[in-house]
Amino acid sequence: MGCPPKPQGAAVTETVKPIVAVVGRPNVGKSTLVNRILGRREAVVQDTPGVTRDRVSYDANWNGKEFVLVDTGGWVSDAKGMAAQIAEQAELAIATADAVLFVVDATVGTLDEDEAVVRVLRRSKKPVVLAANKVDDQRHEALAATMWNLGLGEPYPVSAMHGRGSGDLLDALLDALPDAPREAEVEEAGPLRVAIVGKPNVGKSSLLNKLAAQQRVVVSDISGTTVDPVDEIVEVGGQVYRLIDTAGIRRRVKEASGHEYYASLRTQAAIERAQVCIMVIDASEPISDQDLRILNSIEDAGRAMVIAFNKWDLTDEERRRYLDREIERDLIAWKWAPTVNISALTGRNVDKLSKAIETARAGWETRISTGKLNAFLGRLAASHPHPVRGGKQPRILFGTEAHNCPPTFVLFTSGQMDDPYKRFIERRLREDFGFEGSPVHVEIRARAKRADR
Repeated sequence: MGCPPKPQGAAVTETVKPIVAVVGRPNVGKSTLVNRILGRREAVVQDTPGVTRDRVSYDANWNGKEFVLVDTGGWVSDAKGMAAQIAEQAELAIATADAVLFVVDATVGTLDEDEAVVRVLRRSKKPVVLAANKVDDQRHEALAATMWNLGLGEPYPVSAMHGRGSGDLLDALLDALPDAPREAEVEEAGPLRVAIVGKPNVGKSSLLNKLAAQQRVVVSDISGTTVDPVDEIVEVGGQVYRLIDTAGIRRRVKEASGHEYYASLRTQAAIERAQVCIMVIDASEPISDQDLRILNSIEDAGRAMVIAFNKWDLTDEERRRYLDREIERDLIAWKWAPTVNISALTGRNVDKLSKAIETARAGWETRISTGKLNAFLGRLAASHPHPVRGGKQPRILFGTEAHNCPPTFVLFTSGQMDDPYKRFIERRLREDFGFEGSPVHVEIRARAKRADR
């Protein structure tokens, strides 16, 4: 993946796709219907109410018309606690949508919760398409007809599981969308993509909420609350970023089950999609093997990185002393990453993340001219030549930075070089040129041996 273009500062007009919010009470099959419309398994589906907790957006297309589907958590009128937050997310999705797809379970009939959703929809004055789901065959069509009593117009009988009736439903949905596309002024260069990653329950969602300055993502002290990547455009310290909140990465994908399995796959995809990763570590607990595996994943993906030690408000002097030792012992391989001690709960030092992100971005994008690089390599070889191996001493003939994002150097040599010497070159590259916050890759291309004459 190449570097993002530098912002030119000039705003351009861009057509904004219409937005469809998919709402309904829990477990009526909203996510299954979203997957049916998309034609691929994107939304997390499990036969447990409340698996989808946040607003999650997907690009969709029907008959050549593009729109954005926003899948929401189940809406419960007298919701308390976490359910209340899910309901708030659904209301926010309705407020920002151009049209609403209201999903009901035809096999259960109209419940009080459905009536409560209808009241919210009427207040919103948004066009509504009613999907009577779980009509798997003709015998159930009469059940869908009873949904006329909701007063939202014609109920469209569909089976999200089997695809029955989905074409008619989508045609009606397109008719409900505005004809004229909305236009918005956007910067020519998109915001830097920043993924918030870490093991479950370290405070990733709390951090996103603090940065977004609104309840954008459902937060709970239940481990692994966030199960879908959720994007949010936020401003931090005067810089605009596209933040990607991710599900907590499980120990190993094969150990995860159900919706966690799919969420862990998409979390890795979020790292791949990001340009900078904020690795969140719980400062109040010992650094774990799981933390180290995620750090390795970010480095292997070649992404810039900032390490945020969260829950700093829960640490005392003794814990901080232990943490210093753990960092020296366990995080030595990533000492190139800038660190920030934060509390997502109180907001402590959260504004300092912007400076760390920009430092990591600059290191990730750094380019070294071929002339400057070879002058550096010449000095290095003169002061610290490669050790003699088997009577021969491999030499660096020429070097070039093949690409940046992350900085990747290819060295053409007279013979193979030891791994410790490669690491020595990488260390000296960092000392001379910085690359703070970015992995640095060094590749050796040994000259082919000539055949004996």
